[in-house]
Amino acid sequence: MSTKSILNKSSLEFLENYLNNASPTGYESNGQKLWMDYLKPYVDTFITDTYGTAVGIINPDAQYKVVIEGHADEISWYVNYITDDGLIYVIRNGGSDHQIAPSKRVNIHTKNGIVKGVFGWPAIHTRNRGKEEVAKVDNLFIDIGCETKDQVDKMGVHVGCVITYPDEFMILNENKFVCRAIDNRMGGFMIAEVARLLHENKIKLPFGLYITNSVQEEVGLRGAEMITKTIKPNVAIVTDVCHDSTTPMIEKKIEGDTKIGKGPVVTYAPAVQNNLRELILETAFAKEIPFQRLASSRVTGTDTDAFAYSNGGVASALISLPLRYMHTTVEMVHRDDVENVIKLIYETLLKLENEETFSYFK
Repeated sequence: MSTKSILNKSSLEFLENYLNNASPTGYESNGQKLWMDYLKPYVDTFITDTYGTAVGIINPDAQYKVVIEGHADEISWYVNYITDDGLIYVIRNGGSDHQIAPSKRVNIHTKNGIVKGVFGWPAIHTRNRGKEEVAKVDNLFIDIGCETKDQVDKMGVHVGCVITYPDEFMILNENKFVCRAIDNRMGGFMIAEVARLLHENKIKLPFGLYITNSVQEEVGLRGAEMITKTIKPNVAIVTDVCHDSTTPMIEKKIEGDTKIGKGPVVTYAPAVQNNLRELILETAFAKEIPFQRLASSRVTGTDTDAFAYSNGGVASALISLPLRYMHTTVEMVHRDDVENVIKLIYETLLKLENEETFSYFK
């Protein structure tokens, strides 16, 4: 399978549509519907749960269960307080970055549809010349053009409405994908592409494959925590993003040395089962797939942790996509890395033996 042939026109159209759609934490269902519609030809059945995690299943009757997983949600804001003058103060929904907010346009999601607004900010001329006040959650405010609290109410905006950025997908220099929410809708896209390739190449897996798009990762791995108890998998291969540490103001001694364009990133961490990780690395060597290594101290900070420590212990591993500018509206990844993550997961599944325990004590 040629790496260059992995992404096709229809998959790229789906990617753009899927990234542009808003799926804030707790409100992922519209994006999940898009994802399931794309995945439907490639799986036997679906399961969904109470909070919206979606799972496409191949071989649902098989006893041995393998999960490949990404998370569906994106960071956002909540309306928290509305002033008498009609200005809106916010709190985070996930790890939203206060520093990038000033002067950003926003979409406020209401029952009546989207209300447009902007994060206002005092003009440079008016700010304290001695010591400028920096952006913080408690001084960020949204202006939707209203003059009173009553006008805000009439537009359908109330405390608890969720707020996203409208920034959309673009490609820079032919091979850099840029958008908000690449963390981690690109993960959902990549596992869907694995399912497509298995179908198109007429692969018959000896085990059950659970293509899992979890909700609520950005607030503590909650969707994965719920769905792993439902699936009760034997193995979980998780894909998320990690930092490109070669951009300015990032310390490699702390964050490691990983870069977009140099391949998928394989993580070493207590939650990563060593024998499963070695199977992934052996696959990368055998198929000449470039890869990078990264160490995580106590936790990976991804859904890997939720799967690993569930159900008495599930053999879990993490294959990450290196990303620039995480939790901004211009998250950037390299097309080659996207294709190589897809290829690495696909080829690992082909090497994975049915009923493999990954035991250290054989």
